[in-house]
Amino acid sequence: MTDESPKEEILINVTPNEVRAALLENGVLQEVYIERAARRGIISNIYKGRVSRVLPGMQAAFIDIGLERTAFLHVSDIAPPAAAKNGDDSSDIRNLVREGDSIMVQVVKDPLGNKGARLTSYITLPSRHLVLLPRSASVGVSARIEDETERDRLRAMVEGLLSEHELECGAIVRTVAEGASEEVVAADLRYTLKLWEVVQQRCSQAGVKTIIHGDLSLPLRVLRDLVTTDVERILVDSEPDFRAMQEFTSTYLPDAEPMLEHYKRRRPIFDLHAVEDEIRKSLDRNISLKSGGYIIFDQTEAMTTVDVNTGGYVGHRNLEETIYRTNLEAAVAIARQLRVRNLGGIIIIDFIDMEQADHRDNVLHILEKSLSRDHARHQITPVSPLGLVEMTRKRTRESLQHVLAGECPGCRGRGFVMTAETVCFEVFREIIRQSRQFEFDEALVLAHEDVIEVLLDDQARSLADLEEQTGKSIRLQTESLYLQDQFDVVLL
Repeated sequence: MTDESPKEEILINVTPNEVRAALLENGVLQEVYIERAARRGIISNIYKGRVSRVLPGMQAAFIDIGLERTAFLHVSDIAPPAAAKNGDDSSDIRNLVREGDSIMVQVVKDPLGNKGARLTSYITLPSRHLVLLPRSASVGVSARIEDETERDRLRAMVEGLLSEHELECGAIVRTVAEGASEEVVAADLRYTLKLWEVVQQRCSQAGVKTIIHGDLSLPLRVLRDLVTTDVERILVDSEPDFRAMQEFTSTYLPDAEPMLEHYKRRRPIFDLHAVEDEIRKSLDRNISLKSGGYIIFDQTEAMTTVDVNTGGYVGHRNLEETIYRTNLEAAVAIARQLRVRNLGGIIIIDFIDMEQADHRDNVLHILEKSLSRDHARHQITPVSPLGLVEMTRKRTRESLQHVLAGECPGCRGRGFVMTAETVCFEVFREIIRQSRQFEFDEALVLAHEDVIEVLLDDQARSLADLEEQTGKSIRLQTESLYLQDQFDVVLL
């Protein structure tokens, strides 16, 4: 990898029921965003909710915001203004909210699986260059702005603007603000302050369990959140969305307007750079490496595990060198797959064991460097005594697998099915069980084609022995709609 920043390109594909955005670096897919009309994400939406239940033991409350499942609000996510009640202890949830109270909250995590949305009352209102924090007093600067002089300049500038307006609120300066003039940042501040006034007014007039403010559509969020100086062009294949993005950029992002292009070619936009193929590959459990090694991703409810294997790569020197080279290649591939698959939460990476300490350090450095452009916040720990790399990656949206795929009806989410031979033995046991309980002349076995073939071939002798043992005739019938581990024994 070089230190030169890769050139980025954004592709936006719009269909009546789904919008997809792909971020590419040097022609290689890095991130995918999907928004479906029937399941549009609710992150950053602001609601006027009603406290439905307070749980002192968990120091949390469940808030009804009008969704299918109640949302979760922890005591640490309740802003001090809402907690200031007669000087009570603000660390006790019972002093902050009570059942039946109405409260303004913002979604920080979409509902995932069986869990409801995660909420906060620390409202954030993002603009291009900063994020307004109406219920906080601190001013922060994005960690990606590394120059200390620039960080101090931006912090002093924003603090001065807030003081000038006599505002008791905070802000976060975003990465794209690096080098921005005070005039540009001040315009963003005015916009977010006006938006906060509108939100407060709507909240005072709205009923409970209603949305107060919705986030932008995916194409406009892409402009707001993903466009940096590294982006060379933004292609969108929908004329209405192209016009809406033009209007947005002319108002808020004039520097980004020349990047916008309306894609009119017949070839589907996601066929460019094989994006469609890369999305399909990201649903596979195994990822092959150019060296011959491979990586296995296993996503579970609790965590994601990543296993690196040498495969057919034998190297040219010795085993240690082979392992080292495979791990280096795997570190780059894993970082990319974490972004493409949008894997979050706890992630355990099992690199191939390396004897030399400098090899382990270099592999970890490459992993961190490859994740340096990740838009999701992450934290990587040193290699553990067991040789594992433990890391976390902020999970706000559902993973790509959960968005695009569902539980397999064949294995019911187990990830495997019984072999045909195993099913044959289950059939034998079922016939014996039935013969001891009921009177019948013939048993009809309905099963998958592969099971019937094994019964007629490898298990033909056992089948004949079973007929002799039970004194019953056994007939076989293939059922094309049955799964391999599905069968029925019908008594005739």
